[in-house]
Amino acid sequence: MIAVHEIDRERFAHIPERVSGLVDLAYNLWWSWHPAAKMLFKQLNRQAWKESIHNPVKMLQHIPPEYLEAACADPGYLHRYDIIIDRFRRYMDSRVSWYGDAISGEQSSAIAYFSAEYGLQHSLPFFAGGLGFLAGDHLKECSDLGVPIIGVGFMYAQGYLDQDISTDGWQESIEELIDRDAAPITRVLGGDGSQVVVQVPLIDPPMYVAVWKVQVGRVPLFLLDTDIDRNRPEYRTISHRLYIGDREQRLRQEIVLGIGGWRVLRHLGIAVSAIHLNEGHPAFALLELIREAREAGMEREEAMKVVRNRTVFTTHSPVPAAIDTFPADLIEPYFRSYLRAVGMGNADFFALGERPGYRDEGFNMTAFALRATGHHNAVSQKHGSVARQMWRELWPEIPEDFVPIDSITNGVHLPTWLNARMERLYSKYTGGTCPYWKQEHDNPAVWALIDEIPDGELWEQHTWLKNKLFNRIKERKRMKWAEGLDDPLNLVAEGLMLDPTVLTLGFARRFSAYKRADLIFYDRERLKALLNNPLRPVQVVFAGKAHPDDTEGKRILQSIYRCAQDPSFGGRIAFLEDYGEQSAQYMVHGVDVWLNNPLPPWEACGTSGMKAAMTGVLNLSILDGWWIEGYNGRNGWAFGDHSPPVNRDAADAAAIYDLLEKEIVPLYYRRALDNIPHEWVAMMKASIKSIAPAFCSRRMVKEYVQRYYRHVLGTPP
Repeated sequence: MIAVHEIDRERFAHIPERVSGLVDLAYNLWWSWHPAAKMLFKQLNRQAWKESIHNPVKMLQHIPPEYLEAACADPGYLHRYDIIIDRFRRYMDSRVSWYGDAISGEQSSAIAYFSAEYGLQHSLPFFAGGLGFLAGDHLKECSDLGVPIIGVGFMYAQGYLDQDISTDGWQESIEELIDRDAAPITRVLGGDGSQVVVQVPLIDPPMYVAVWKVQVGRVPLFLLDTDIDRNRPEYRTISHRLYIGDREQRLRQEIVLGIGGWRVLRHLGIAVSAIHLNEGHPAFALLELIREAREAGMEREEAMKVVRNRTVFTTHSPVPAAIDTFPADLIEPYFRSYLRAVGMGNADFFALGERPGYRDEGFNMTAFALRATGHHNAVSQKHGSVARQMWRELWPEIPEDFVPIDSITNGVHLPTWLNARMERLYSKYTGGTCPYWKQEHDNPAVWALIDEIPDGELWEQHTWLKNKLFNRIKERKRMKWAEGLDDPLNLVAEGLMLDPTVLTLGFARRFSAYKRADLIFYDRERLKALLNNPLRPVQVVFAGKAHPDDTEGKRILQSIYRCAQDPSFGGRIAFLEDYGEQSAQYMVHGVDVWLNNPLPPWEACGTSGMKAAMTGVLNLSILDGWWIEGYNGRNGWAFGDHSPPVNRDAADAAAIYDLLEKEIVPLYYRRALDNIPHEWVAMMKASIKSIAPAFCSRRMVKEYVQRYYRHVLGTPP
């Protein structure tokens, strides 16, 4: 029997028994999407909470005893503590869920959800962007709905990257190891008390992984770590960093994630009946399922049929160049013994991963995943049509419209991304009429009650969140300046001159060329006229990281940063350094307009605009990805289409300028005598009402359950 070591209690011996439940709460990310639970830590000592960067494990390890003693002597604190701890324990112990009502019959096992990255909380930086946040939100929503899912991913010792911007605007990557003992993560221990280590089967030379666990509400997430003594030196670095640029090391990562991840679940004795692959990175898990079925005596075709019946594959990339491929001479040495065990020759194996017409590109992970899984989906309706066109060669006998790639549009976990102040405001005006609005937040009828909120109250809360964003920016710069790590030019470029009364656009994305972060600078003189208008100025806050190997992305970032340093832009451009989960919370709540202008049709979905809209931030977005479904003419602004003009950048930039000059800027500054922009607030309400129920992860996960999960769960393969 494998024991999961939850917490090293000796490190928390100073926590009084009366409030010892704080330790259990700190190690379960449930607290991160329940504001009242978060306040239990914050109310111990606000400065300690701030210094820990909102990491309760780290805070509890270092908090002075007098603060704990004061909490134990405070009846009000203890009353709140008892309520929250009771709520937490009932949540964890509950066997009643929407999932139980939604699917008839008892399910004896779970779905294994594989993803290369997870965006959960900033103390666990195992994400690079939208794919990771989508995976994290998926697990949280499955926990809330009671869906039996088990997460599998990587324990990245260095996360993705910590970003430092030099005075000349060039992105530098900072290597900083995660302090695992000061994060909400635990070692999985075997019967002898040592950490579980599992061999990746039949891979030459042998690979081994140590196992860690993160508890995401009711969902366990198992993370794989190759940095152990038993591994060869080149294997130890497999799990150091997310999305390694070296092709062979990337191959090793995907072998470990897929084959090693499934092997870990088997070793732990966890009953898993089905697999959901979030992108193609973990697709080798399918090969391990086939091998198991072959060992059980099945013929190869029968084994593959069984695997197809138990698997779901979600594709995210509409760009062939972004899909992992591996040449035959690189991949073949690792799989010699493995393929013999599967009873498959090299030719048959490579045929499974061949993209028709592109044999020279090597083994294509998405092509393999599409062939070896039974249920496939894209992540927006538009992406579904793009994906069917991309992969129609895999089904040459059927028309493109009938290619079996469906779509389930992404959604975001509302309890995580809705600011606590907005949640209280919504509850004030919906709670009396619909006391269960949080449980039913995918129901559009609930959100119609947003119209009951007085304009002044909604605008007051938005203004407070905007000030909070600017205060956050200034505090980060103050801290870096105090450490002697900043240059005066950086202080200007990173937001010290921002004015909370000015219309503020926000742009926060991964810096990749197709996302066109610098599009708004296409006509600099026209932009400067908008920014420097003495009566109706505009300002823009940028944030995001370029991949360490993406020189073009770094160059775009640098050009924007230099504009932020340029006095001719009037201090109205700012770049928020080292964008992550925590700063994302401030950004999506605090700007007025969310700008998004990728090159169509390369936006598979996008989710940051959804997070912004749920708090009343208005989207200014190109018609691509989710915005094609979300835009209704009253909840934001749209431009562009999929008929590319001769100069796409010029046309799209002109559309942005036109909308700002003729509609957005005048609307924002059109105020009544009470200084409230009532027409703007009406659009905020329209945005909240239309987007919150349709683009939440509750709607998304319910779709996965009803359309896929109820079909794939059954007898383990």
